Amino acid sequence: MNALHISTMKWLACFAIVFPILSIGGCKTYPPLNPNERHLAHDYLIGPGDNVDIIVWRNPEVSMTVPVRPDGKITTPLVEDLPASGKTSTQLARDIEEALSKYIQQPVVTVIVTEFIGPYSEQIRVIGEAAKPQALPYREEMTLMDVLIAVGGITDFAAGNKARIIRNIDGKQQQFSVRLDDLIRDGDISANVPMRQGDVLVIPESFF
Repeated sequence: MNALHISTMKWLACFAIVFPILSIGGCKTYPPLNPNERHLAHDYLIGPGDNVDIIVWRNPEVSMTVPVRPDGKITTPLVEDLPASGKTSTQLARDIEEALSKYIQQPVVTVIVTEFIGPYSEQIRVIGEAAKPQALPYREEMTLMDVLIAVGGITDFAAGNKARIIRNIDGKQQQFSVRLDDLIRDGDISANVPMRQGDVLVIPESFF
C-alpha cells in the first residue's frame, strides 16, 4: 500500500466522521411561517438618529427640528435631555408640553418625525449571506420580499431555503424557516411572509 493510498484512506475516514456532524447541524429545521399571518397594529416609535420637528403653537422661538441623540434624548430651548427614544410622537409631544409648562402657559405641542430609523428593538436585522447585510427600520406591512429588496438579495453562496427568522414572541425567542430561493429564484409568492418589529433574518452559507 503506497503513501498516496494511505493518505486517501485517512482523508476518507476523516470525511466519514465530519460529514454526519455537518449534516446534523445543517439539517435542523424550524416550523414555517404562515404567509397569511395578519400584520399586527403598529405605532411608530422614535429612535436614536431620527429627526423630529417640534412645533409649539404661537411660540416659534422654541419651535425647531432636532435630532434624537445616540443616548435617545433630545435637547430644545427650555428643555434639556428629554428622553425621546421608544415613544410615539404623541407621547413625546405631551412630555414636551409638561416640560414647557414651567415657562409657557398651557403650551400646545405637535411633534412630527421627519427622518425614520427607529429604536434598535424595532429594527429588522439581516445577517449572513445577504448582498448587503444591515439593520432596517420596520415599516407597516413589511414582508420578507421587502427586506430582500432592501438588502440587494442573497449571494451565490447562500443556502436560501435554509434561512430562518428569529422572532421574539411573548418574551421568548422562536425560530421559523423561510424559503428565500423559492421566493427569489422561482418567484413562489407563497414563500413571502410578513415581518415583525425586531425580527432577525439569518441567511446561512451553503456547504456545497
